[in-house]
Amino acid sequence: MSEMKYDNLPASAFEFVPMEGRSHDKKFDTEPIGYFRDALNRFVKNKSSVVGFFIIVFVVLYAILVPMFCENNYTRALTDTTYLQYGMLPPKLPGVSIPGFDGMSNVTVNDSVYTTYRAMTEETGIQPVVEVYRENYKDPKASSKSSFYDLKVDKYKLLGMTYMTITPAQYQAIQNWQNETGIQVIYPAITDTKQNNANIWYEVNRKSQAQLDKDGNFKPIYRKTTPEDTSYQSLRIAADNDPENPLAYARVTGTSDAKGYVVRVSKYNYFQYRYGFEPYFVFGTNGIGQDIFTRLASGARFSLIFAVVISAINLFIGAIYGAIEGYYGGAVDMVMERISDVLNGVPFMVVTTLFQLHLAKQVGVIPSLLFAFVLTGWLGMAARVRMQFYRFKSQEYVLAARTLGAKDARLMFKHIFPNSLGTIVTGSVLVIPGVIFSESSLSYLGIVNLDSSTMTSVGTMLAKGKNYLSTDPYIILFPALFISLLEISFNLFGNGLRDAFNPSLRGAE
Repeated sequence: MSEMKYDNLPASAFEFVPMEGRSHDKKFDTEPIGYFRDALNRFVKNKSSVVGFFIIVFVVLYAILVPMFCENNYTRALTDTTYLQYGMLPPKLPGVSIPGFDGMSNVTVNDSVYTTYRAMTEETGIQPVVEVYRENYKDPKASSKSSFYDLKVDKYKLLGMTYMTITPAQYQAIQNWQNETGIQVIYPAITDTKQNNANIWYEVNRKSQAQLDKDGNFKPIYRKTTPEDTSYQSLRIAADNDPENPLAYARVTGTSDAKGYVVRVSKYNYFQYRYGFEPYFVFGTNGIGQDIFTRLASGARFSLIFAVVISAINLFIGAIYGAIEGYYGGAVDMVMERISDVLNGVPFMVVTTLFQLHLAKQVGVIPSLLFAFVLTGWLGMAARVRMQFYRFKSQEYVLAARTLGAKDARLMFKHIFPNSLGTIVTGSVLVIPGVIFSESSLSYLGIVNLDSSTMTSVGTMLAKGKNYLSTDPYIILFPALFISLLEISFNLFGNGLRDAFNPSLRGAE
């Protein structure tokens, strides 16, 4: 085929194309969105990260609001000595019969203890035994000849009696409340002043076994007094049926100027008098009677604030240090990296231990722990920022800004740093659960002790709860669940932030 010649084509061979209806520049149908709005749109599409975010919000609200509105629930042990009598109670919710949150427990007791339960019910009307699974059987493995009972009991109604020494004003106030509510708090004193068990109101032998009458009834040993003693004028139990020889409801101690009353009180009913409601604790109580629900919230508040402060300090130091390293490079980077290597070689556990042994005596436990986390904690952030600066400092937009006369500080923190924001923010967020977990490990190992009359931490609660792991596992269960939930939610949330702030995904579907 012969090659076509175009250089001698006549003008009639050309035809103009009509331009009507053609458009070269078309306006966008959508509105432009900013960097953070685009990041939010990408974050919302990550469902697991959204779930993690809401869990974190819930945890933060729990840590802030619960101690604010339930302050006295975990400080009662500090101001009210009788509250120490309510230790190691299982979780209970009013009106809930779900196993584990009903205050119930399955126990096996011998006949002596079972008799005590019967006596408690007969005296107070409070029934601790909910169900008898198996009764009056012999255990061939037991060394004694006692009979045994398998029971389901309400641990709250097993509180029984306790001795209290109160002032005359308190004595009268309790009687007034009894008359108003019809709930008896003070019960008769007993003749045996050396009897330490306030639940024993009946005759017992030397082996503390009940001595019943011929009809199988308990024989009371209530102490009696003269009719002239009119200090007790409130409710009386059914056994007190002789108005000319009334039962004594207290033993008077001290002098006439500093008189006191030693009384037997029902701990279950006294709780109602003292706090205005029947005893229940959502997460149970610890070994000294403090409410785990509010105690955990207080510890979570401290742990979160402590971790956020450390994360902010490490971000500030690490961002500046890493930015200088990555931007200038060369000899500056080499010298600063060697300094980082030296600090990175210092074991964190050793630093924390030494600080707690020596520095804590001068500045306190919390500041010394803060110094230990900050001493080497910023190194990871510095390395992350340094890597990002090496990645972006040679990009065209940075060169263009330098050509236009931008200063180093503007290039570093206006052009390079925002593009590194995704990695930096993610690293900062993930520092928070890392700090909480480290603090928990240190407290659990006994290196750090943050337990005091006014504060605690999640790690400290774990350390204290391990002693009850075999007998009362709920004491350590709820702090363990809390820290597990916190770790998982922060990791999900951090992954979502990483993708949301990734500049390479800007505008991507």
